Amino acid sequence: MGKNGNFFVILHLILQTKRKIMTIQPLASLFPITDPTWIFFVVLCIILFAPILLNRLHIPHIVGMLLAGVLVGPHGLDLLQRDSSFEIFGNVGLLYIMFLAGVEIDLADFNKHKQRGIIFGLFTFLFPFALGCLLCHTILHMDWPASLLVASMFSSHTLVSYAIASRFGVTRNLSVNMAVGGTIITDTLSLLVLAVVSRMVGGENTPHFWVVLFLGMILFTGMVLYFYPRIARYFFRNYNDQILQFIFVMAMLFLAAIGAEIAGMEGILGAFLAGLVLNRLIPAGSPLMGRLEFLGNALFIPYFLIGVGMLIDVSSFLKSTEALILAGLMTLFVTVGKYVAAWLAQQVFKMSKAQGLMLFGLSEAHTAGTLAVAMVGYELGLFDRNILNCTLTLILFTCIISSFAVEHASKKLALSDDLSTTYDQNEDDEKILIPMVNYNNVEQLMQVALLMRNPILNRGLIGLNVQYDTHSKSVIEEGRKCLQYAEKIAVSANVRMQVQSRLATNLSNGIIHALRENDASEIILGFHQRKSSNESFFGPVTLGLLSGMSRQIILVRCTIPANTIRRIHVVIPAKGEFEAGFFRWVDRLARMGTTLGCRVHFHAHPHTWSVLERYLSEFHSGLRTAFEKTSGHSHNELKMLTEQINSDHLLVIVSARKDSVSYHPSFEHIPEIIDQCYADISLMMIYPDQFDEERSMLTMFDSRVTQEYKGYEAKTGWLSKIVQRFTHKKHG
Repeated sequence: MGKNGNFFVILHLILQTKRKIMTIQPLASLFPITDPTWIFFVVLCIILFAPILLNRLHIPHIVGMLLAGVLVGPHGLDLLQRDSSFEIFGNVGLLYIMFLAGVEIDLADFNKHKQRGIIFGLFTFLFPFALGCLLCHTILHMDWPASLLVASMFSSHTLVSYAIASRFGVTRNLSVNMAVGGTIITDTLSLLVLAVVSRMVGGENTPHFWVVLFLGMILFTGMVLYFYPRIARYFFRNYNDQILQFIFVMAMLFLAAIGAEIAGMEGILGAFLAGLVLNRLIPAGSPLMGRLEFLGNALFIPYFLIGVGMLIDVSSFLKSTEALILAGLMTLFVTVGKYVAAWLAQQVFKMSKAQGLMLFGLSEAHTAGTLAVAMVGYELGLFDRNILNCTLTLILFTCIISSFAVEHASKKLALSDDLSTTYDQNEDDEKILIPMVNYNNVEQLMQVALLMRNPILNRGLIGLNVQYDTHSKSVIEEGRKCLQYAEKIAVSANVRMQVQSRLATNLSNGIIHALRENDASEIILGFHQRKSSNESFFGPVTLGLLSGMSRQIILVRCTIPANTIRRIHVVIPAKGEFEAGFFRWVDRLARMGTTLGCRVHFHAHPHTWSVLERYLSEFHSGLRTAFEKTSGHSHNELKMLTEQINSDHLLVIVSARKDSVSYHPSFEHIPEIIDQCYADISLMMIYPDQFDEERSMLTMFDSRVTQEYKGYEAKTGWLSKIVQRFTHKKHG
């Protein structure tokens, strides 16, 4: 076991040293600490230094906090007592763990292979559950409520090692998607077992009891599923203050926990359900998500883990071999159960050995859910301290096994053909430039940029403010405030952002120079704010950018917060697939739709859709899509879409510059149609990269797409030259 196998010996030596030190009367009178200020200071020091010290021993963060709690608790150095503050913050932390587990689950991955994920979820729940019942009831002779609860601990798992798979770039593999789906199923079933057992304890086992229990569960679940999304969307649309949004989400979390308890279940089930329901309204890279994770990981969750550690008596492992045997049996049965489930899924779905190992590795780690169930069982009196002690060992060794298994499987998958794709994330030269001058639309531009950026590349954003060199100091200062606000939003979302302020005699030239100096890949900016109806729809700055550069330009106008958008309609012109930047903007919109969890409805020519469908199935298979065949003339499609687009939808118009492949003279009428039909609708206009750019996103896509549609492209005559040009560029 190496370093990890010496924990209990080291702790035992520390405890012996503590007893000798505490014989000195002046020191003994100082402990345990009772002053609230000192208690909070000691806890903060633990939260600060424990990860730093234990990371060198390759100990998982959650185990490190538990060991720190053991060390300072009454069974350790007795520096702190488990007072009311640990009960309050610990309860909040317990709910927070389950809420974040629901919010952070990638529902898009679950949708990719929903049926397989459900089947694997049932496998990885039933086999460990059955072995848990066998161990506890048959071998250890525990009563049925306690046996069922321990078995539910065995079944739940946490995707601790998902970050390892992400580092190797194999998260799009079928096995990873199935593991994500399985996590939702098995954790939900484990919490349902907890809800049933908690009601059985002290309750009458009568038909009336079971009817009331299940009716309460169904009623509570239905109310959360129906009312929570609607209430949250209304609040986010009408109140954009970030502090208010954070407080609102916290209130919804605790309301769900209270509702679950009223319905006869445990609060952690309500917290987990609230997280799942609010998942799509709290995007992964949003400032709100950053705040939720920050407060939870910085305070509430560590407080809970330290409080649990204070309950654990490690000396029992050294006093008796029974505790060690029990811990070993629990770890063995959990590992066997998870391995059998993964092996069976591998055989049923005819997967490779590496994929089967990935399923096992991702489902092996037991942390948050297991600890939550153990704590509830302890508080209900179903478990003694031995189970809590063994839970620490179970968490430690399953996390270690999981990390080794996932790393080994990831290496094999990364070198195999299991990924069935030649796409390389690093080929994307993403570097988003955001010119901003109006303080009121800074937030919406930042929201769109955060939704479109690739978190794997993590290349940051560039904020730009360009002013005329004749502007007054007050106007220039207003521009700097825009940049400060944008930087604040980026920091809250944990995204790097570079801000620049410059003076120029021509605003569009200033933006173009900044784009070239920073080697930016695209521009996201707001629509021109017209002062009169006679003024140009685009304005001189946008027109100057369109004529002076060939990089992608995205114009944005959001009438509602981006995270409340329920559907995205994309109108694509005929021959749009031949534009050099076709796959760039598709990639951005697909990532936005996936993060928001909304359906993307494409209105395109059948030939365009053929290429689009192939690309999306290859690189964004989790995206929820719909398709409507059109003639490809955008101005006609826009007029017919008015009945389909609602106030909570986003309309995306893919246009083109003059003399480009997909340009059509009717594009000149698009501004007029927008003014007449879509004045109050969230709008986005995209001008893709032109062909004279040396770096084409076409190189990101497999050459088989070009081969498949070469026959159609050749019919267009001069377009066949373009196909040959980019085929040659890719293979030459």
